[in-house]
Amino acid sequence: MVKLIMGLSGSGKTKTLIDLVRAAIDEEHGDVICIEKSKHLTYDIPYQARLIRTDDYSVKGNTMLYGFLCGLHAGNYDISHFFIDDLNKILDDRSNEALERFLEQLDAFGRRENVSFTITINADPAAVSDGLKKYF
Repeated sequence: MVKLIMGLSGSGKTKTLIDLVRAAIDEEHGDVICIEKSKHLTYDIPYQARLIRTDDYSVKGNTMLYGFLCGLHAGNYDISHFFIDDLNKILDDRSNEALERFLEQLDAFGRRENVSFTITINADPAAVSDGLKKYF
């Protein structure tokens, strides 16, 4: 239930994410949520998707982001898909191990609640662990 889009800066991750948000709006039956750190996607994300900036809610760090996502879902069971742009800007621990634990938590949550996650990360895909590559 977790799909990771990883690449170096300028590789088209955000454009891919925007295209996937548009497709999800057209094809999925639930609510689509797009999470970003600051005002970057305001004019790119269609109004049918809920755009949430973590800076507006002082969300910082792995644990806080996970709790924030769970809280959003607890308040709206109709959410079918979360899109997160540039995850590394939100997390406080960006190590491969911490990122693997975070994605495993999201994957378990997504399977349990029938929610999908699509996440972009600015990093070299060749330099990540096998634990992260399974989400490509």
